[in-house]
Amino acid sequence: MNVFTHPEFDNHEHLSFFCDPETGLKSIIAIHNTSRGPALGGCRMFPYATDEEALRDVLRLSRGMTYKSALANLDLGGGKSVIIGDPRKHKTEALLEAMGRHLESPGGRYIAAEDSGTSVPDLKIMSRHTRHVAGIATRTGFDGNPSNGDPSPATAYGTFIGLKAAVRHKLGRNDLTGLKVAIQGIGNVGFRLASHLKEAGAELWVYDIHEDNMRRAVEQLGAKPATAEDILFLPVDVVAPCAMGAVLNDHSIPEIRANVIAGAANNLLDRPEHDAMLKQHDILYAPDFAINAGGIIDVFYERTGATPEKVRAHVDTIGDTLTEIFNRSDSSGLPTGEIANELAEERFRKHTAGAGLAPSRLARTG
Repeated sequence: MNVFTHPEFDNHEHLSFFCDPETGLKSIIAIHNTSRGPALGGCRMFPYATDEEALRDVLRLSRGMTYKSALANLDLGGGKSVIIGDPRKHKTEALLEAMGRHLESPGGRYIAAEDSGTSVPDLKIMSRHTRHVAGIATRTGFDGNPSNGDPSPATAYGTFIGLKAAVRHKLGRNDLTGLKVAIQGIGNVGFRLASHLKEAGAELWVYDIHEDNMRRAVEQLGAKPATAEDILFLPVDVVAPCAMGAVLNDHSIPEIRANVIAGAANNLLDRPEHDAMLKQHDILYAPDFAINAGGIIDVFYERTGATPEKVRAHVDTIGDTLTEIFNRSDSSGLPTGEIANELAEERFRKHTAGAGLAPSRLARTG
């Protein structure tokens, strides 16, 4: 398995592998860039088919976090960690404690938070052996409700705000009544996004690999069930991928019938050139690292002790950022993902210029 010559390596500052035979833990920590501040990113647990698949995911995700933090105007860098294993079968308290020990190795340059396959209780177990976790503090959430630190509500709300901005720009409508939305992945974030959309009057189609998640959306939200094969290709207004990445590719894009792609999943593009391919097919793409920034905004403010009102106000700016991206794309003819990269780099350079840090260390996400 190549590392320094890996196509996704992109001059990462740090990469560490950890194996604990006693607990079965196999994990990777990737730190892409810390010029803006310590790297903060989720700890994902997933049953990757190969070690190469896990490495590719953690490299892409950590790089995306660099851009996400810059685009959201946060004093954070980009990092990510993955645990190889099925969270429903292989997760144990001992394994999570071992992961906590692994999180100590970068010396505070990487801070872990909740992600797909991990939860606030899991992060609290890791915290027995490290201080470098976030999103576990009990407080009043951005929505005024009690929060245990789970960033999912803020991620879902920010995605909803971004989806509304995309619909307004592409379809010219503010009222979501009757809007047809297909959601791929109806877990913590996807279900909350679906709830916001239902409340706004949208019609929903959903798919999830877990039957109980599907059943909950159908029974509680009146959503229509779809299959794995058709969820991206239904005749709807919006497709919202909220599961794994790389679902926008050579095969899927020509078959998509929606006008808008606006979902919470990371790294939706299989390759950077699929950004232009979406534009060629007249599909408005809300870049994932712009629309799904609500969670990291929430976790950032947990560390600063900001008021819920300040957190919500910052998450609301996701809509403004996306509108700027869409307008620049229209005027320049460049695809939205490329514009989002440029905007993130502008904000990165503005932040680092006064500190004498070289922005050339930041490379593009795709």
